[in-house]
Amino acid sequence: MAADITYAPVQRRFFTPGVCVLLALMATAMALAVYRFIFGLESVTNLTNQYPWGLWIGVDVATGVALAAGGFTTSALAHIFHRKRFEAVVRPALLTAMLGYTFVGLGLMLDLGRYYNIWHPAWPTMWQGNSVLFEVGMCVMAYLTVLYSEFAPIVCERFIGRVNLPGRLASWNGTVDRMLRSVNGTLGRVMFLLIIAGVVLSCMHQSSLGALMLIAPYKMHALWYTPILPLLFLMSAIAVGYPMVVFESMLASRSFGRKPEMDVLTPLSAFIPIFLGIYLVTKTADLLMRDVYPLVFEGSFQSFMFLLEMGGGVVLPFAMLLSSRMRRSPRMLFSASMLVVLGVLVNRINVFLVAYRPPRAESAYIPSVAEVLITAGLIATLMLVYRVMVTLFPVLPKEHPAALPGEN
Repeated sequence: MAADITYAPVQRRFFTPGVCVLLALMATAMALAVYRFIFGLESVTNLTNQYPWGLWIGVDVATGVALAAGGFTTSALAHIFHRKRFEAVVRPALLTAMLGYTFVGLGLMLDLGRYYNIWHPAWPTMWQGNSVLFEVGMCVMAYLTVLYSEFAPIVCERFIGRVNLPGRLASWNGTVDRMLRSVNGTLGRVMFLLIIAGVVLSCMHQSSLGALMLIAPYKMHALWYTPILPLLFLMSAIAVGYPMVVFESMLASRSFGRKPEMDVLTPLSAFIPIFLGIYLVTKTADLLMRDVYPLVFEGSFQSFMFLLEMGGGVVLPFAMLLSSRMRRSPRMLFSASMLVVLGVLVNRINVFLVAYRPPRAESAYIPSVAEVLITAGLIATLMLVYRVMVTLFPVLPKEHPAALPGEN
């Protein structure tokens, strides 16, 4: 039961060879980002008037939003449907979602030509109710607020009764402690509203990301352009929510020398083939109803990418996770969850890059080395901040370290 779970900051050596690699990627991305902000998009990207978006939108934004879906799916499962046995993975999923959406905002700022105007959607006189992108921006801002509000009690839990300000500030220890208790109590009383708001907001902007491409019916390959693209985006985000939780949990366990929480992850993984199956049936029915299924085997690059997306990211993990034996195996469960995560990554790349075919493009878009390095640096920074947060705050359940050979 949730009441029996005790959370605590992870006590592990922070700087490891893996962390040094993450720091190197982060430093490289920061240097390139500064160069981009000074000299503009053309200095570091291969974007053109025909291809106004590229890797940063397909991966940093669209994929980042989808992979952060574990936050609202686990919250709904544990708190709305009262499946308290999954409470242990809610905090890590919440942190992953919070960091994911934060870095989505950073990635979007990199992609905006006039990045200094990113605050415009927050100003009422600049609202545009007819824009799908406006709805996405408003929902993401609102959901970020909800995520940070949901995480605030974890911060309060870390410092309540432990406030120890230095020197002359010590006289404020009692005041700060009372403030933390007040914030924690207030958020505790309205937490159910925040959880419901988070689920609603997530469903809204996950689907709206798919609606962005509905304005380009003659610029997209028929395998991906469909009137139900918003529904497919929402369904794929829900389907990848639990696999992302499993993927993140197992990576964290390996990195911190902890035993994988198979008592929670195995029953959680039983939901994955259900959502994958629903998505597979819906996708197949859409291809049949639009009479475009022959394009799947036309032999083009687009058909190859479609088969890679559906075969490797949906059909294969679906078949794997139907087996209870594979769900009980840490290695097989991790592999199947990783396939789903990669499948959603390929799907977003396919929709925003592979399927998009502007009629007057002089050449195909290929991401520049700087675009790839900045994306890798953003991912590395997210992983590094995650490590910092679980080291400082009680995010992961407290347990004795597993006897594993070293850390990553």
